[in-house]
Amino acid sequence: MKDEENKGVRVGENPDFDAWFFSFFLKNHIDPFAYPTTVGSREQIEFMVYPENGERYYPCSDKMFDSIMSRQYLPSLKGHYEQVFNKLICMIDELIDSPYDNQFLKALIKIKYDDEIRTGLLIPSRLEKRLYQIFSSRTHIENPYSAEKRAANKKIQKFLDSETFKKALNQINGTLVTPKDLSLFALRERIKEIEFQRRLTLMAKDSLWTHKNTKLPSLSQIKEIFKTPIKGNGLPQLLELMKAQSQKILWLADESGEVVADLKIAKFLADLGHIVIFAVKEAPFFKKVCLADTRTDPVLVKEFENAHFIHEKTISKNNLVKLLKHDKHLYVVSDGTRENINLLLTSTTFSRIFKEVDCVISRGVAQKKRLIDSHFQFTQDIINIRLEKKALWVTYKPRHPHFIKFSHEQLEEMANKIIDQMKTAKKKGMTVMFYSGIIGSIPGKIDVAKRIMQTFIEYLHQQSTDLFIINPSHYYEPGMDADDLMFMWEIVQRSRYIDIWRFQTSDDIAESFSLLNKKVPPEWIGKDSTYSTGCTKEIRIAQEVQRENPEMQLIGPSLDKFMRRNEYGVGSMYDQRLAAS
Repeated sequence: MKDEENKGVRVGENPDFDAWFFSFFLKNHIDPFAYPTTVGSREQIEFMVYPENGERYYPCSDKMFDSIMSRQYLPSLKGHYEQVFNKLICMIDELIDSPYDNQFLKALIKIKYDDEIRTGLLIPSRLEKRLYQIFSSRTHIENPYSAEKRAANKKIQKFLDSETFKKALNQINGTLVTPKDLSLFALRERIKEIEFQRRLTLMAKDSLWTHKNTKLPSLSQIKEIFKTPIKGNGLPQLLELMKAQSQKILWLADESGEVVADLKIAKFLADLGHIVIFAVKEAPFFKKVCLADTRTDPVLVKEFENAHFIHEKTISKNNLVKLLKHDKHLYVVSDGTRENINLLLTSTTFSRIFKEVDCVISRGVAQKKRLIDSHFQFTQDIINIRLEKKALWVTYKPRHPHFIKFSHEQLEEMANKIIDQMKTAKKKGMTVMFYSGIIGSIPGKIDVAKRIMQTFIEYLHQQSTDLFIINPSHYYEPGMDADDLMFMWEIVQRSRYIDIWRFQTSDDIAESFSLLNKKVPPEWIGKDSTYSTGCTKEIRIAQEVQRENPEMQLIGPSLDKFMRRNEYGVGSMYDQRLAAS
C-alpha cells in the first residue's frame, strides 16, 4: 500500500486505521477512484489545495476529521448528526401540511438517518445533503425556501435603497480625520476605505434581512451599525484591495438576504476595477443562494442584470482567460455542488477559476470551518467574513508559500520570447519547424518522452541545414501544468512564423530508440502524436493556422487518426480517460 501522511499519521503502518481511513472516503462518496465521474481527480484538487506529504484532502474541519478518525463515536459528533436531523424535521413541519405526508417523510428520514450514522464515518454535511435529497425527490419541491429567500432579499434591498441609508452612508461625522499635508489621492483612498468598512459592518446586522419587522432602522441606528467592531486578522488584507491594481476575486456566497449586502460590496470592488466572480450553488440547498435564485428572484435578477454568467462546466484555461479579459467586472458561476463548500465535488470550471484568481473571499461559518479551521493550505489567499456569536469576524489564511502560479501575463511573455527567437531565425533565412510530440501522455514517462524528442530533433538538425526547431520539452518549468503549457503554446503556434509543423510519428519514436541504441519498450510500440491529448488539440489549431497560411507544411500521421484523445484530466498531461485505466 502506498504511504500517505495525514496530520502526522502515516498510512501503511496500521491496517485497522488504514481500513477506517479509506472507508471514510468511500462512505462519504468522496473517493476519486470509486466515484471518478463526480469526485475531482488529485490533479484537479491541486488547483485549489496545495499538496503536502502526499496527504489526501478531506472536506471538513480538522476537529471533525479527528472526531471521526477516533472511532469512539464522540458525543460531539452525535450532536452534529442530531442537528442535521432536527433541521430536516423542522423543514418538513414548515412545508408539508398533509398529516400523512408529513409523518411519512419524517419516518423515511429517520430510517435513512439511522442507517447513515450507524458507523460514525459520515461527515455531517454529507448526511445533510443525503437527507435533503430524499426530501426533494419525494416532495418534488424544487426550491423549498424560495419565498423566504425572496422576502429576505427584498427586505434588505428596500433598506439599501432607502434615503435614510444613503444619507448615513455618505455622512462624514468626524470619521474623516485628515492631516493637513494629505494629498487628494490619499484622501480618495481614505474615503473608499470608510465606505467599504461601513458596507462591511452591515453583515453583522442579520436583522436587516431575517426579522419580520418591516420598520427600517433610523439614521442614528444605522450610524451605530457602522461603529460595529471588526474582529480577526483579515481586515488589513481586505483593505489592501482598495489600493491594489485590478485583481481577480472569487466570492463564495452563502445565505440569501446577506447575499444582497455581499453584492453591494462586490460591485463596489468591481467599480474600483477589480473582477469579481460570484459563486453560488448549482441547485437549491436550504437557504443557500443558487443559480435558480439568480434567474427567478426579482431582486437578484436586477442585481445581476449586467453580470456575465459562466455556464460551462469544463471551460478551458484559454477560454477562461479570454472571457475574463472582457469589459465585464462581475461574473456569476456555479460551484457545481448542492451542499456546503466541498472542493472535492466542485466543477472543473470552478476549480480553474479558483486557480486563476488572486484571492478568495468566503462567507459564513460553514465555509470558515472548511477553509480556515483546517490545516490544509490552499493555492490562493483565503479571506473569510462571518457573523459568529453576534460579532463580525474577518479571518485571513495566506496561500501556501511554495505554490507556483503562472499568470497569463507571464505565460504570454514566455510565448513572446519564443516568437522573438522564431523571428530572428526567419531573418537569418532559416526554416522554422514546430515539433509536436508525446510529452506527458504516457503517465510516469515524461523524462523518457523528453529524451526521445530531444534525440530525434538533434537527428533532424544533423540531416538539415538552416533549420530552427521549436522543441516544446525545453520550455517546461516546475509548477506548470497542461493548462499553462497549452495556453502558452497556442500563442506561439498562431504567430504565423511556423514554416513546417511536424507531428511525431511511430517511425520517429522507433528511430529515436535506435539512435539511443535501445529497443522500443512495450509502452512505446506503435505510439505516435495521435496518442497525445495535447497533439490532438494542436492538430486542430494547426489546421486553422494552415487555412490562414496555406504555405505552412503539415507532416505527421494522417489527420483522421487524431480522434482518440479529447480532453485533459484536469491539471494532468494525459487524457482524462487514462486515469481510470
